Amino acid sequence: MDLIESYKEELQLVRRNWTRAWVLGLLVILLLLPLYCPEDWMQIAALVCIYSIGVQGQNLLIGYTGQISLGQAGFLAIGAFAFGHAARFGIPWPLALVVAGVVAGLFGVLVGFPSLKLKGPYLAIATMGFGIAVYQIFVNSELLSGGRMGLEVSRIEPWFGLSRAAFTYYFNFAFMLLFTIVSYNIISSYMGRAFIAVRDNDIAAEVIGVNLTRYKLLSFAVSSFYTGVCGGLYALYMRFLNPDMFTFMDSINMFVAVIIGGLASVEGSIMGAAFVLLVPKLFAAWKHLVPVIFGLTILVVLIFEPLGLAGRWMKFRLYFRNWPLR
Repeated sequence: MDLIESYKEELQLVRRNWTRAWVLGLLVILLLLPLYCPEDWMQIAALVCIYSIGVQGQNLLIGYTGQISLGQAGFLAIGAFAFGHAARFGIPWPLALVVAGVVAGLFGVLVGFPSLKLKGPYLAIATMGFGIAVYQIFVNSELLSGGRMGLEVSRIEPWFGLSRAAFTYYFNFAFMLLFTIVSYNIISSYMGRAFIAVRDNDIAAEVIGVNLTRYKLLSFAVSSFYTGVCGGLYALYMRFLNPDMFTFMDSINMFVAVIIGGLASVEGSIMGAAFVLLVPKLFAAWKHLVPVIFGLTILVVLIFEPLGLAGRWMKFRLYFRNWPLR
């Protein structure tokens, strides 16, 4: 791991010159992706960008605060339909995305109250019940979901003369980059350190002055805000909303993305989002194998690489940094 010599250095997003080099190279590759990538894969890449925002929010909650949630599909649905209704009322899409995040964040605070008393599997069951309840409410309420016809969302016309696929990718990539930077800043702030303290030992955290009520609820609010914005971007991407698009399996997929990508890792969240979206694409002819692959991968990760794909990537970087001495 990097040797940190000062607190100021720890707050830096990129600390080493070689890290700046590969990060810059990766950004260049991603920015040039539309030049050499087929259009259908561009759509998948845009979806990965959207999904990674929600997974980052989930990781802030599970990986950094230690609060297990299986109700993310509910926050996705709330964010998506809040965005859809806001857009129908003529609210510009940037403000509609904020509305989606804020509404989901408020529900996140409400769902977070059980976390003050419940832990582990009990909290997971409580949040799972919330996700299922949200689905049932949208299914049975034509006013909220648009009924059998669903809810249509108007699209944004491409800017700068870009093709539809390239614009969709760049648009969502910009949001992913923004939320990734915000996530790193949250982690290195006092709030992020309080999250980690609550995760590691909530009693000790309270003794040293961390307000458990405030930071547990705040972690649910921040996570739900991320997921709500993810739902809004997904609504823009799909241009059509139906309650059946947000089932319990979406919560499971997000949980799988966090575990496989790596707990308490922002870059792991992006890797995990790519994994859960690319595997069904690659195994489209054998869809029945996808749950099996997810299950086996989780077992392999938990047994051989608890830090997930991000942990393997970190070891890969350390190996080449010290080569040929190790």
